[in-house]
Amino acid sequence: MILRELLRKDFDVKGDINREILNLCYNSKDVKEGSIFVAISGGKTDGHLFIEEAIKNGSIAIVYEKGKILPQNDSVTWIAVNDTRNALAWLSSRFYGNPSEKVKMIGITGTNGKTTTSYLIREILKKYGKKTGIIGTIKYLIDEEEKAAIHTTPEAPEFQGLLHEMVQKGVEYVISEVSSHALALKRVDYTQFDVAVFTNLSRDHLDFHKDMDDYFQAKKRLFTDLLKEEGIAVINIDDEYGRRLAQEIKNEKILYSLQNPEAHIYVKNYRLKFKETEIVFSINDEELFVKTSLLGVPNIYNVASAVSVAFSLNIPPDIIVSALSEVCSPEGRFEKVDVGQDFLVFVDYAHTPDALERLLLSVKKLKENLSKDGRIITVFGCGGNRDKGKRPEMGKIATELSDMVILTSDNPRWEEPGEIIKDIEEGISKDNYIVVPDRAMSLWIATRICKNGDILIVAGKGHEDYQEIKGRRYHLSDKEVLTKALKGLK
Repeated sequence: MILRELLRKDFDVKGDINREILNLCYNSKDVKEGSIFVAISGGKTDGHLFIEEAIKNGSIAIVYEKGKILPQNDSVTWIAVNDTRNALAWLSSRFYGNPSEKVKMIGITGTNGKTTTSYLIREILKKYGKKTGIIGTIKYLIDEEEKAAIHTTPEAPEFQGLLHEMVQKGVEYVISEVSSHALALKRVDYTQFDVAVFTNLSRDHLDFHKDMDDYFQAKKRLFTDLLKEEGIAVINIDDEYGRRLAQEIKNEKILYSLQNPEAHIYVKNYRLKFKETEIVFSINDEELFVKTSLLGVPNIYNVASAVSVAFSLNIPPDIIVSALSEVCSPEGRFEKVDVGQDFLVFVDYAHTPDALERLLLSVKKLKENLSKDGRIITVFGCGGNRDKGKRPEMGKIATELSDMVILTSDNPRWEEPGEIIKDIEEGISKDNYIVVPDRAMSLWIATRICKNGDILIVAGKGHEDYQEIKGRRYHLSDKEVLTKALKGLK
């Protein structure tokens, strides 16, 4: 692509604009001959410090923020902008031919439920005969082709590059998780969404966002800045921030709820069973009966979200019911681990106070339906170098809603596991817990203390197959450890 085709009127350009651009980079190490390099400020370092390295590696155009002091070099084209993150998103979309205009875009944001909801929508669309793509936490999917997920929502060049590849391979619908980081850092700017979904908002990422309102405003951008004027907003109005969002945006809305009969998609009734959940929806004064293998109240919200999106896309009810009857839990999302033991074991990604509380309240309801004598045993820890304020909250929630808790490590990163556990203990007033810092050992111990009718919950890491310690990632999969431990019981 020729450089002039990428430019915008407010860009201040000095140099040749008729050069052919072969690559778009924000990391100087990725630069090769014919690249345009965008110097991003903020984060751990300042990209402007690597401009000379980018030029040495072959960059022929440099995008920088106005007012920055630059090296003297007349061999490259200099492009001054007010905001390099905004420019990176613009250039990425243009470089890849504005791919979001060529597919139906469904964006899902919220603290919890994004991944499961995205997979439910995918299964409904597949049953409807549509070719789909997913951009999310577990992996990126182009139809059935899998790619490793680096971020829940990748940086603008990778995001637009994925969309471009999906367009090239005939994808018709793209379902993308859209994180608050991505929205705040403008990774998905200049993407046009046809449907935007709000699942819920609770405490998380307050190491990044200054407060909950800042967190909410980041999420809101999906609806105010990126949703098409004729696009549809799907919102959970059982959440206080969902109700606020519904009042503050102008787009057509589909509201869903388990509590408010006035919602467009209302869960009139549900029944939690050992291997399935039965849900009765009231939709426009008609009932829709759904039976799914997904368990727990959080999954009822996820199903309601997916049903709402399906109705926004005018997918026939029989297709929706059929697809949801066949769907399985995504990896690490209330995923059952079963090798024939006489107690239930679930692995879940719950790593926020709200997610853990929803999970354990749902498990209590499930236990009431299954066993009067069974116990809830929970294993969890908290991540290092992240919001410390949620640690005591999670300790309080886990010990109050479980019969027994094992405190262990999550991803300690650069912190000492013992110090993280001490922070968790500050919120605990009961004596129904033990401390086992070694995560693998904690899972082995948990399987040995479980009895017939118990429910074991392992929370926090879900699909992750590593543990991050002192800058290194070591292989550790909760599901793998549990499977081996459970097989050893026989």
